[in-house]
This record gives sequence, C-alpha cells and structure tokens, in this order.
Amino acid sequence: MPKKDGSNHKANGNNHLPYHQKLTLGQRAADKITTYGGSWYFIGLLFAYIAFWAGVNSWLLAYRPLDPYPYILLNLTLSMLAAIQGPIILMSQNRLAERDRLQAKYDYQVNRKAEREIQELQKELKRTQQMMLRNVQK
Repeated sequence: MPKKDGSNHKANGNNHLPYHQKLTLGQRAADKITTYGGSWYFIGLLFAYIAFWAGVNSWLLAYRPLDPYPYILLNLTLSMLAAIQGPIILMSQNRLAERDRLQAKYDYQVNRKAEREIQELQKELKRTQQMMLRNVQK
C-alpha cells in the first residue's frame, strides 16, 4: 500500500526514498530515450537513414543535391543528435548508478545482519552440543 509521501516501498524493507522516488516527466523521458537510443533497432534505423541520405545525395550529385559530398548537413544532424542524446543518456545512467549504489548498500546491510544471526545460531548450536555432551557423560 502506498505511503502518504507518495512513494511505493517494497515489502522487503528497502525503504530508501531516492530508490523509490517518483520520477519527474524529464526523468521518465530520459529513461525512455535511453532505452530506445541504446537499442539495436535505433542503430539499424540510424544506419538506414545515413545510407539513404548518402545514396540519394550521391545519386542527385549530377543534378542538384540537397547536401553534396562530404554531406555537411548530415554531419551537422548527427552531431546535434549526439549532443542532445549524450547528456540524456548520462542523466539516466547516473540515476541508475545511484539506485545501484543504494541497492548495494542495502544488500551489504542485509548480509551483515544475516552474518550476525548466523554467528548467534552457531554459538547457540555449540552451547547446545556442549550441554548434550555433559548430559551424555553423566
């Protein structure tokens, strides 16, 4: 059940607010763009676009090409795409890195607690074994 602060906390006790924060529109958009921009589908479409652009402008070279060789307009378009897409991908990766860091910290805390509980159980088991040995020896 959601808490009053609007965050959804998992039942496993991982209640770190930054981990479960509500994402802003920009953060959700950055995640979507990163997912799409880092896919093979996008790479294939970009390759097809570049091949089409170069092919059409090379074929039209004899007539009146829109962007004659060395395709300066295409280069500008790709540079702008990289200039926009790069920071968006970094924003998404930084947020995911923060989530991973919080998850690793939480996992470490859980492991330390489990280790302490195992040590307590081992002490209790050893104490029980000693008591049983004393009773057998009597």
